Amino acid sequence: MANEEAEKKKNTTSSEAKQPLKTAKKKALGWMEWLRGWFYLVYEMLFQRILASHLQNPMPLPPINDVTCIVTGSTSGIGREIARQLAEAGAHVVMAVRSTNRAQELIRKWQEEWSGKGLPLNIEVMELDLLSLDSVARFAEAWNSRMAPVHVLINNAGIFSIGEPQKFSKDGYEEHMQVNHLAPAMLSILLLPSLIRGSPSRIINVNSTMHYVGFVDPEDMNVVSGKRKYTSVVGYGGSKLAQIMFSSVLQKRLPAESGISVVCNTPGIVLTNVARDLPQFLQVGYRLIPYFIFNAEEGSRSTLFAATDPQISEYCEMLKADDWPVCAYISHDCRPTNASEEAHNIETSYKVWEKTLELVGLPSDAVERLIEGEEIKCRYGNSQE
Repeated sequence: MANEEAEKKKNTTSSEAKQPLKTAKKKALGWMEWLRGWFYLVYEMLFQRILASHLQNPMPLPPINDVTCIVTGSTSGIGREIARQLAEAGAHVVMAVRSTNRAQELIRKWQEEWSGKGLPLNIEVMELDLLSLDSVARFAEAWNSRMAPVHVLINNAGIFSIGEPQKFSKDGYEEHMQVNHLAPAMLSILLLPSLIRGSPSRIINVNSTMHYVGFVDPEDMNVVSGKRKYTSVVGYGGSKLAQIMFSSVLQKRLPAESGISVVCNTPGIVLTNVARDLPQFLQVGYRLIPYFIFNAEEGSRSTLFAATDPQISEYCEMLKADDWPVCAYISHDCRPTNASEEAHNIETSYKVWEKTLELVGLPSDAVERLIEGEEIKCRYGNSQE
C-alpha cells in the first residue's frame, strides 16, 4: 500500500525537493504557508472519516510473535490502544510510562479480557518520564543492558497544553519541545544498539498535522528570545515540525545495512486525553462533533500500520535512495503523504539535528559511533562513559 502512493507523492512535490538551500534566515512562516497549514487542519478534521473509510476498525494486524515493541505514553489515548492491539497480535510490548501503577492495572484488565482467547499477553512496564532527560537516559541504559532487541520503537507520548502559559522542564527546556521532540529524539538515539539487534527494525514517531503551522528556529527552540510571541500552538506546532526534521536527518545518517527505518505519522484529529488540557468550554465543543473526530481506536490505525506493514521498510529505502529530503510520512488514512513545505527545508533540518544533539547532551557523531558498536558519553543518566 505504501508503494502505491510513492510515485504520486514524488510528482506532486518534486519542486519542493529541488529548492536551493536558503541563504537568508527565515524568521517565521510566510502568510501563504500559514494559511495553507490551517487549511490542511480544517480539511483533515472535516474529511478524515471519509478519507479513511476504507480502513477496518480495529485494524487487522499480522501475527507479530517474537517482535518487541516499546510504546511510550501507553496508559491513555491512542498509546493505550496501540499497546493493547500489538500485545493481542502476539508482540512483546513494553509500556514505557510515567505511572507504572496505572499501567499495571491496565495489564491486569487486559489479561482478564483476553483470558480464553489465546496465550497470556506478553506485556511489561518500565518507568519513563519524558520531562526528565535523566529518566530517558536511565530507561535506555536499563534496556540496552539486557542485550535484548527492539524491533519497533513507538514514540507516542506527547503533550498539547492548549491555552496554558509557557512552562519549562527541570532540564530547562520548553515542555512541548522536550516531551514531543527532544526526549523522543534522545531515546531513539540511545536505543540504536537495541534497534540494531532487532534489525530490520523501525522508529515510529507519532506526529501531527499541526506541524503544518509549525516553525522552528534552531537558535531559539525554547521560544524565549522575544522574536516570536509564545502560544501553546507555537510550542506544539514547532515541536512536531522539529520531530520531522530530526527524523529526516536520522533516516539519512543511518546506513542501509543498519536495517532501521524511521517513519513519522499523523493519527488524525483524535478525541484523546490531549483534550484534558483544553479550557472547559472548548472541551464541551470538542465533544459536540464526534462524527468528525476519531476515537482512540481509529486514531491508532496509522501508527499500527506504520509499525507492522511489510512494505514500510521498502518504502523508506526507496525514499533514501532517491535522496528525498523528508522521511516517510504516513497519513491518518494509512497512505503516504507529504509533510509541510517547511519540513523540506534541508538547511534548517540539519541545524535542528545539531542543536537537538547538543541540548540532550549527545555528541554530534553519536549515530555513527553507536552503529560501529562504540560507547558514547551522555551528560544525563546514572552513568557517563
